[in-house]
Amino acid sequence: MDNLGTDVIVVGAGPTGLMLANELVLAGVDVVVLERLSERTGLSKALNLQPRTSEMLELRGLLDGAEERSYATVEDGHFAMIPVVYDGWDTRFPFQLGIPQAEVEGFLEERLAAQGTKVLHGHEVIDFVQGKDFVSVRCRTEVGETRLNAKFLVGCDGSRSVVRKGLNVDFPGVDGEGFGVVADVLFDNVPDGAQKQWRTMRNVGEPTGETTFKGLIPLGEPGLYRFIYGDRASRPADMRSAVPLDEVRGMLHDLYGDTATVSEIRWASRFSDAARQATHYRDGRVLLAGDAAHIHFPAGGQGLNLGVQDAMNLGWKLAATVRGWAGDELLDTYEAERHPIGAQVLHNVAAQLGLTPRSAESRALRAVFTDLVAFPDVNRHLAGMVSGLGVRYATYGTGHPVLGSRLTDQDVATEAGPLRPSTLFRTGDFVLLTTTPAHIEAAESWSPHLTTQLVTALPWPSVEAVLYRPDGYACWLASTATPTR
Repeated sequence: MDNLGTDVIVVGAGPTGLMLANELVLAGVDVVVLERLSERTGLSKALNLQPRTSEMLELRGLLDGAEERSYATVEDGHFAMIPVVYDGWDTRFPFQLGIPQAEVEGFLEERLAAQGTKVLHGHEVIDFVQGKDFVSVRCRTEVGETRLNAKFLVGCDGSRSVVRKGLNVDFPGVDGEGFGVVADVLFDNVPDGAQKQWRTMRNVGEPTGETTFKGLIPLGEPGLYRFIYGDRASRPADMRSAVPLDEVRGMLHDLYGDTATVSEIRWASRFSDAARQATHYRDGRVLLAGDAAHIHFPAGGQGLNLGVQDAMNLGWKLAATVRGWAGDELLDTYEAERHPIGAQVLHNVAAQLGLTPRSAESRALRAVFTDLVAFPDVNRHLAGMVSGLGVRYATYGTGHPVLGSRLTDQDVATEAGPLRPSTLFRTGDFVLLTTTPAHIEAAESWSPHLTTQLVTALPWPSVEAVLYRPDGYACWLASTATPTR
């Protein structure tokens, strides 16, 4: 039995685990990523990056890798299949990026390998124990068992997380009462009315009855579509059973008629409308992120994005703890900040399910709600909710609206010309923008984990300095009336 030591073990090589590993390696942390599967499946799974996720990838210079593998730019999002646009959020990415989850995993794993860290495929976690200053993980591999030791363990291993179960952390919620199926289908003849290119959420999904629904999303390859169907009021006896391909063909025929002929069904999978959230995201030296911490019906296209945003929040805090320049107080803010965000997503998903037109009353509610979405303030609120653009963290200091909010990446003026602030975040450090050299001198004496930039002006009146965390949220500012410290 081997005994390999490292700083952090990440369990799960999905988007959450790979994003977290990239963040830790960037900060100089030694990471081992364990993945149960012997190789990546290549299945498309989730299909989108929300605007806030694109902003975060841009902070690390990773967005180019996503854009190269994407096949669509989708001008809007949706709330209960009612389109919402991203107007009013001051983002350079007012759209969803259409990209299969497999491609997201691909470029994140390649970036990780380029930094000298490889995923250990075919390593299934059996159990673990944690002591005062270590975690010891036992794994099963093709050649037997192995043991790995680390300072911290992070479970990014999905809804059936071995890490969460090993912690005995409660996972309360509801089992739900419905189901859905997703399948990648290659058509000989595409159904009438289906989009040829995915440009909008309009006309990609709709109710087919009081509780049933269907949808078709083009996947870039000619004739290839994501077919979605389900029922929010009933479910199969065994949700984990394989989806019979004859069932998929039958549903295509029932919903789209004889003109929709299929040459291939590449894969199919069921999903549930269960909603659960771990009561704690941290227990000592073990943490949870992504679907290991929360699950929900995929309404609004939020799941993958919520996990990646968990990873960005956790990454710099865990790195600071491992490297010794921050302690438990900072690491505890991961749960304090992200648990409420996860709860908010479960809440908005429940609201979306509540708009299922299963009765005269709910159909009327949906019609009124659709009218309300036309109001700019309502649209902005809902779009910020499902996209992540509306997240704002509680921050000590003044009540200035920039505090706790995300970097909007407006160009700032410097003596050398306009500068895009996101380019300053490539190293994963804090970033200080200031019009006053004295702030730079004070900040550089405060921390070496800092990038500073002198600017000639900032976008906010009476603000002469703003400090951003590595994940792009403002955590401190100085007004012109605030003395330099």
